[in-house]
Formats: sequence, C-alpha cells, structure tokens
Amino acid sequence: MKSKPLSVYIPVRNTKIAMQNIRTFNTCDTVNKVVIISNDSNIKAGEPEIIKTGLYNSSEVIAKLKQNLLTNYFLVVLQNTLISISNDSLNKMIAAAENSGAGLVYSDFYDVESKELKHHPLIDYQSGSVREDFDFGPLVIFSREVLLGSREKIADYKYAGLYDLRLSASRNFPVQRIPEPLYSSEKIDHRKSGEEQFDYLYPANREAQIEFEQAFTDHLKNINAYLAASRTTVDFNREDFKYEVSVIIPVKNRSNTIEDAVKSALNQQTDFNFNVIVIDNHSTDGTTELLSDISQKDKRVIHVIPGEKNLNIGGCWNEGIHHSACGRFAVQLDSDDIYSGRDTIQKIVDKFHEEKCAMVIGSYKLTDFHLNEIPPGIIDHKEWTAENGHNNALRINGLGAPRAFYTPVVRKINFPNVSYGEDYAVVLAISREFKTGRIFEPLYICRRWKGNTDAGLSIEKQNQNNFYKDFIRTEEILARQKLNLLRLQTGIN
Repeated sequence: MKSKPLSVYIPVRNTKIAMQNIRTFNTCDTVNKVVIISNDSNIKAGEPEIIKTGLYNSSEVIAKLKQNLLTNYFLVVLQNTLISISNDSLNKMIAAAENSGAGLVYSDFYDVESKELKHHPLIDYQSGSVREDFDFGPLVIFSREVLLGSREKIADYKYAGLYDLRLSASRNFPVQRIPEPLYSSEKIDHRKSGEEQFDYLYPANREAQIEFEQAFTDHLKNINAYLAASRTTVDFNREDFKYEVSVIIPVKNRSNTIEDAVKSALNQQTDFNFNVIVIDNHSTDGTTELLSDISQKDKRVIHVIPGEKNLNIGGCWNEGIHHSACGRFAVQLDSDDIYSGRDTIQKIVDKFHEEKCAMVIGSYKLTDFHLNEIPPGIIDHKEWTAENGHNNALRINGLGAPRAFYTPVVRKINFPNVSYGEDYAVVLAISREFKTGRIFEPLYICRRWKGNTDAGLSIEKQNQNNFYKDFIRTEEILARQKLNLLRLQTGIN
C-alpha cells in the first residue's frame, strides 16, 4: 500500500468553513490525517485529531507538531477560506519539495468571486521576504525536516510561532513557489489594498508585533545581519548652506492638491530660512501653470521641471536634493498632503540638533480628502525603539512621515528611480550607519483618496510593489552582513 506523506493542520476560526475543508482534505489519498486546532469545547475528541488551543500560530502548536508528526510533509491552512484542492495538486506540491529540497512550498491559486475563478498570482520568496504578512496564499506545505532542524528549545510565542518556523525554514532550506494555480479559495476578507497595510499598528495587535520583532531579531542574528544601535552622530557645521531647510515636493498631475501642499510649507514659522523645491514631473493637468504662478509670487518656491522625462518619484527626489539651492536638511512633503501645523519643520530641525542624527522621522494622521480623520487615525510607529528600530525596520512596511534627511548624507546614497519604496530604501540605508531621530506626535496629515498611488491596486500591482520592497530588504540584509564581516575583520564595532 502506498504511503500517505501528508498531514493537514486546520485552525478552526469558523466551524462551518473548517468542517468543509476537513471533508475536502479527507477525500485526498495523499493525506494521512487531518488535525484541527481549536479551543472550542463543542468540538469533541476523536476524528479528526484536535490540538486544543485558540492560539493558532503559537509555539505550543509548533511544539506539538514536532512531537507528533509522523509524515514527511505537513500542510497548514493559513487563512479562513474555503479550500478546493485535488489530490493531484497536493502531489505536485510534494514533488516540488522533493525535487528542490525545499522546506516550504506554496503555489498560485484561484480566488472564487461570484462563483467565477480568478487567477491569484503570488510572488517568489527572496531572502528579504521577512515580513510576517508575506502572502503565501491560503495554504503552505512544510517539510518535516524544517521541524527537526528548528531550534532545540522552541520559543514561547503566543502569536509568532509559525512565523519563527517559517524564518527557520528560509535559513536552512529553499523556499519554493509553484507559479501555477493549484487550488481555489473563497476569500472572507475583501478589504481593498491600502486598508490592510496598517493592521500591524492597531493596539490590539501590539502584543503580537512585539513577538514578531523578537523572532525577526533572532533571525537577523542567525544570518549575521543584526546591527547594534549606531552611536554615529553628525557635525552639521562641516558644510555651509544658504538655506537651513528645503521642503521637497515631487509632483505630477496634482492640480487639485498641490496648492494646499505648497501653502502648508510656505506657512511654516521658523527661526531659520527655508525654501520649497517642487519637482514638477512634466504635469499635463494644469499643475505646471499653478506652480509657475505661485513661484512668481513667492521666491521661496523653486519650480523645477526636470530635463529628463523618465523620472519617477525617487528620481524627482534626486533632482531636489542635488539642486544647488537645497538646504542643510531636506524635508518630505507629498503633493497630496499637508503639514499638521505651522511648526512642523521647526520641530524637525530642533530634533536634528538635539540628537545630532542624519535622519528624522515624524508621525502622521490619516484623513480623507476633506481632512476628516479616518481609521486608524494617528500613525506614530511607537514600535520603534532606539535600541532595535533600525533592525525591525527591515520587517515592517513603513516608518512614518514626514521623513527628513541631512542633505550631505542623503546625497551620497540617492533614491532609486521608482515610485514605490524609494523612501524605504533610503531610510534603511541611513539607519544602517547613523542614528535616527523620532518624533511621535503627528506633524503631518496624509490624505487618503482614490488618487493615492496605493489605493485600490490590482493584485499584479500589489505583487510588483511587494516584490520590489522585498528586493530592497534583500539588498539591505546583504549590505548589513557585509558591514558585519568588515567590522569583524577590522575589529571595528
């Protein structure tokens, strides 16, 4: 009799959905047994086997897996969705694991929408794919070897056990994506892109985030990419600048918001001189004419139209920071947004001088187009700590706004010429070697509306953005490993 190489683990978040999934997997000859994870007292012991806990992703569950797993592979259902999968698809995933030696296998799938199947492509896993919300789809298959090779003493995580196991798998084995839809999933959470990205900031998720940070920090130490907090400070008097601050505003076709943004910058009250450098990326909707009129009336506004026509937001930032009139500090303001008060850039400059840091990042408030506050409200990124913020920055998707940079430092780094993740790349690079100043009160108003670059994105565009950000993380991890190796060789900490 042919052996059955697969065990299936199903967290019970919704009993009806879980029971349907149990029936689905029980029809597959590849499946040895189905185990449910639940603390529901109404579910009786017997068939299927039960792990009694409501902490589906806990170290307790991983420990019980390690103790009781008899098959070579185990499948975990990650999402509260109805799964439809064939025995052939399960065999294909197991074959992929065997052929590649992968510790973790996942595949594209179909979303079920109004009884129609829609292909849901995923992205390949990189060494920088370290965020806990990396999209593997609704299910993954692990090799038993991942459990056997995991840490001798499993950490006591309530929420980060599965994340910790996944990081361990990525350290020791290939992670294999099959670019073919092998099953279908009827999704429950239908929020648009842009709505989920702040989930990790809600207070109810804070305990989980602390665990994710701990597991990720351990991962960095295991791959020699962990950095101790930088004590490197900056001497702001080494170079002379005509202006203390330049507010940098890249813009293209924002005729309905650009005046508000520029006015917000010009209304700043400071004890130093500043200007506003607006890089107008060949707008065609009247933005250019508006900026021309504003700059003629107020000479603090420098209206720049780049010679090149292939610039994205990052390229426009490079135009701004390398402009001859750029000030000592370059402060961000997006063309959709405004500062929350008239003292924003004064507070930023004060923080630079207080901490002698190369970068300052503030906090912001989310509003609709008409400046009415919307959930989750204030985004303060209080998860940042002076001791570990620069490490945890590799895991999370954003770091706050406004972002401000000491110009000589950011000129050496430059922004990648993209319109998503350009700021993230620069922030990671600076935090690798310099102190970061943080301001946890809201200095900035971020307006969410249908014109935002990250509003209502297609799956393909989300994938493109996520893959690029993971690429940034991959490059930064390599840079930090190289820096640690250099420090080890030279004896410099």
